[in-house]
Amino acid sequence: MSQRIRRTLLTLCLTAAALAGFGGPAQAHGFTSTVYADVVETDGRPRTTVELEYDLLVVSAADAEDDDALFREGTAAFENGDDRTRARVLDGHAETVAGYVTQHFSLTSGGRPCTAHRAGDVTMTRREGVPYAVLVLDWTCADGDGTVLRSTLFPDREQYVKDTKTIVTYAVDGLSGSAALDAAHPSFSLDQVWYERFAEFFRLGAEHLLTGIDHILFLLALIVGSRTPREVVLAATSFTLAHSVTFLLAALGLVDVPAGVVEPVIAASIAVVAGWHLWRLARRADRRPTLGRGHFRLDRAGWTRQAVVFCFGLVHGLGFAGALGIDAAWSWTLLWSLTVFNLGIEAVQLALIGLTFPALAALRRRAPRTGRIVTGLVAAGVAVMGLIWCVQRITET
Repeated sequence: MSQRIRRTLLTLCLTAAALAGFGGPAQAHGFTSTVYADVVETDGRPRTTVELEYDLLVVSAADAEDDDALFREGTAAFENGDDRTRARVLDGHAETVAGYVTQHFSLTSGGRPCTAHRAGDVTMTRREGVPYAVLVLDWTCADGDGTVLRSTLFPDREQYVKDTKTIVTYAVDGLSGSAALDAAHPSFSLDQVWYERFAEFFRLGAEHLLTGIDHILFLLALIVGSRTPREVVLAATSFTLAHSVTFLLAALGLVDVPAGVVEPVIAASIAVVAGWHLWRLARRADRRPTLGRGHFRLDRAGWTRQAVVFCFGLVHGLGFAGALGIDAAWSWTLLWSLTVFNLGIEAVQLALIGLTFPALAALRRRAPRTGRIVTGLVAAGVAVMGLIWCVQRITET
């Protein structure tokens, strides 16, 4: 590799590091949030268990209800306390908390609003390492057909949260299923038809990949490091098969790996896959004798890369499942919802490959030296970002 290319790559790495330092950790918290709601029938009436990020609930409820004491005590407990202390703070301001939640989370039956009653104390749990408050509400509804759930929890006037996904599972009046709500689609009927429910999960999967910068960069590293259409197709297939397996196993509760392990490894995978391409550029590695037949012919380095991509795909699947975060018993409805969510991810992945790889292949064919420089610059920037995120995520756990 020439001195000019080395200097260019070094400049890009330093620039990316500086930008990452200003940008902060690459994570959804602080920009998007996820609320989890489970609706069941208890003593003939609906009961909802709602889980919300603790710090966001404190800020939003205190602001909406003008409860300065909740803000002071809740913020102190978030920074210095444990989950038991945080639960006590919320219980001490139960009316404020319940008032905020029921203003933004509601049920209607037959077009008439249901009345909420808090059931039990507020408790705490964790989702992907983040403290979540758990609030249980019983609802009294007038007789009527068609129960509709609506959620507009976050963002509020503080503008800290830009978007919120509410993941709902339900089993009421003989109906069961799951749904995904956001600002554009804040409500749904529990007796909605199957294709409407699955369309929501397809959209949610597509949006998750588009807004997940770490997954996008991993895919970009795969694309720039692939030398032929066969390589990029096989790499994408390996990644898809791997994350599909762990995605379903984790989302169904059969595999449970802490987010403190998953998130740093995802960041490391970005750096490794991008660094692999830089290593090959530095060695000016050419293709070696191929192994396999037909569409599966790759050289030894190509097959080694497929194995690495497959292993990292297993970890990315855990990250996808953590974003969806459904905790429920096995059901065919849930399985299909998870599958459609995964299909939304794959649709965006294939679209990105279809848009970028042909242009990159044309550049490599017409100007090989320029193609090497461009892919090297991209891979260097991606590798640096992956390393920085890995360090940040390790230090935050």
